[in-house]
Amino acid sequence: MASTEENLQKMYDAIVDMEADIVQPAVIEEVEKGTDVQDILDNGMIRGMNEVGVRFAAGDVFVPEVLMSATEMKKGMEIIRPILTASGAPPRGTVVAGTVKGDVHDIGKNLWSMMMEGAGYNIINIGVRNTVEDFFAALEENKADILGMSAMLTTTMPYMKIVIDAMIEKGVRDDYIVLIGGAPLTQKFGDDIGADAYCENGVIGVQFANDLIDARGKAVGDLAGAA
Repeated sequence: MASTEENLQKMYDAIVDMEADIVQPAVIEEVEKGTDVQDILDNGMIRGMNEVGVRFAAGDVFVPEVLMSATEMKKGMEIIRPILTASGAPPRGTVVAGTVKGDVHDIGKNLWSMMMEGAGYNIINIGVRNTVEDFFAALEENKADILGMSAMLTTTMPYMKIVIDAMIEKGVRDDYIVLIGGAPLTQKFGDDIGADAYCENGVIGVQFANDLIDARGKAVGDLAGAA
């Protein structure tokens, strides 16, 4: 039987090197040994996906490779997800993630969603071609904290502004953190449409989510203290 350190390294290597059928057995072995599942997530699978995200952003790996890595992480998550649910630990926040109206691309969104789930968020992935009404319905129904919007086409990215403008018009813009991502987007575009952050890749997207959730929690705490 491998040591915990060896199994965590196996998970990392398998995800980074896109090796099939290694992650899940290593996860199962560690779960059966009683290893903390957050340790398995953070130091095995998420560490591996973070590295894949960095390499993808640098142009060293491409979409097919990322998908292979994501598939391996997904197999590991199938073991860990029920344990996290049964533990009753509250999520860091609830996220609605969707590709905007007219766009059917979802690889980046799905990868980010998987990484966010591993980081402790409750993910509501509403798929592709989402209208303002679709986003609003999901946000309200799930009492979400974060809206993540994705677009991969220059012709669909302006719809993000339509969603944010609708949030402003409805008076709910400040109720949500809005993160955007997709190949044609830029920081300037994010600033221009009023998003809270433009996420160049999944790793950065998780970091922004953590920072903004933490900042929001601190702000709420400060208000409560002042009262």
